[in-house]
Amino acid sequence: MWSKQSFSVIILSVEDKSYLKRINIVLVDTQDGANIGSVCRAMKTMGLEDLTLVTQREYDENRVKTLALHAYDLYENAQRVSSLDQALKDSVFTVGATRRRGKYRKLSAYSPEQLALQISRIPEGRVSIVFGRESDGLRDEEVMMCSSIVTIPTSEAFPSLNLAQSVQIIAYVMFNQAQVYPTGMTAVTHERVRAAVQEASAHLSAIGYYKWDEEKKWTEAFLGDMLERAALSESEMQRLDKLFSKIEKIKIYKDGEK
Repeated sequence: MWSKQSFSVIILSVEDKSYLKRINIVLVDTQDGANIGSVCRAMKTMGLEDLTLVTQREYDENRVKTLALHAYDLYENAQRVSSLDQALKDSVFTVGATRRRGKYRKLSAYSPEQLALQISRIPEGRVSIVFGRESDGLRDEEVMMCSSIVTIPTSEAFPSLNLAQSVQIIAYVMFNQAQVYPTGMTAVTHERVRAAVQEASAHLSAIGYYKWDEEKKWTEAFLGDMLERAALSESEMQRLDKLFSKIEKIKIYKDGEK
């Protein structure tokens, strides 16, 4: 049987890992301040402290405080932004939490355990896990902004989890499987990846690659997801930029020879 002393040592040894410090929980347009308070408590019990609120709502602070208890400082220190794009721009890995699948959703999803392992493999940088509204979760366009999704397995009889429960489960897995992540290389941000995709797409357009509008949309989404999961360095990204630029120049040269 563990003594209280040995149990506290285990908690400290896990919490000390910087793996947890890089994880940013992003809440999109949360409707009730009480749910934000519950999320704060769920986060802090698992060693997560970085919270971003994507909203233009004003919340009843008493409702937040009542549910947050001693985790209210996470709400006080939370970053507030008006768009998901702003929330994700400095992240190196972005993940939407959703159970729904469909035409405009990802082709595959991580389980919480798989996500924890993937995060341990990604070099230095902020990792954002995005949660949607209590009523309808994340919308299609918000899921598309993330490079990956995570889905919590649930019973088919009643698959719906509330917001705080979802955060609690994923935060617990992050805490339970905390590992030291690789150092020595810095991956490019979400914003940098999206800029590179737009440039690559422009080169593809210039050589007539796209045959219909949907193809452009899906190609850009595929490239963005793939590049972000690859966690490239800036020098690698610059080499990729040159690759697409050279493809366009070769095509122009070959057309000129005809």
